[in-house]
Amino acid sequence: MQFAWQQAYYLAVPFPIEKAPTKKITTMTDGVKISELLNYPVRGLVFEGGNTLQDLANAVSDSCICLQDNNIPYNVLISDSGKRIFLLPQCYAEKQALGEVSPEILDTQVNPAVWEISGHMVLKRKKDYEEASDENAWRLLAEVSLSEERFEEVKALVFEAIMACGNGENGGVTQSLLEKPNVSPQSLEEVEALNKGSNPSMVPGKQECAVLL
Repeated sequence: MQFAWQQAYYLAVPFPIEKAPTKKITTMTDGVKISELLNYPVRGLVFEGGNTLQDLANAVSDSCICLQDNNIPYNVLISDSGKRIFLLPQCYAEKQALGEVSPEILDTQVNPAVWEISGHMVLKRKKDYEEASDENAWRLLAEVSLSEERFEEVKALVFEAIMACGNGENGGVTQSLLEKPNVSPQSLEEVEALNKGSNPSMVPGKQECAVLL
């Protein structure tokens, strides 16, 4: 089953996924930098930069079309007014259809979409809200994420599609996909500056999740 919808949302603090460290995979000839999320329960890619906004849009759209053509569900988070885009392939619906999601997770009635995957948990039951914890949030998101092996396969498909669509003009890759990690977490000062003046309900942890009821 494939369907698409758009959601707009504003909160004066960054999503937890925006604060997750990243490992740069490559920089394309058009200036688009592609990174991989680290230390986050859902595996995903981060696109940013580019000589023009169109360059960034082309890289992301080529990736999304590739996933759709291969029947791979995904979510997209567009942040920083379009300057930073998270592409998050997922497998929750597939696991659910195969009966591989735990009954405890199913009982929450939460169908993880972009908000939940990005770290803002929209909970439907008072019980889940009162028992909310970083551990429970990560358990839910772990059901969404592709395995490491599957993610590597999907990543290869995405890069193949980007380079094929670029035809050497917009999609050329300038660095090896196996280059040494370049981890770029936000500094404590940046996070504190973004959080200043706001007071969401947060669950403690390395990548805290806001809990909404």
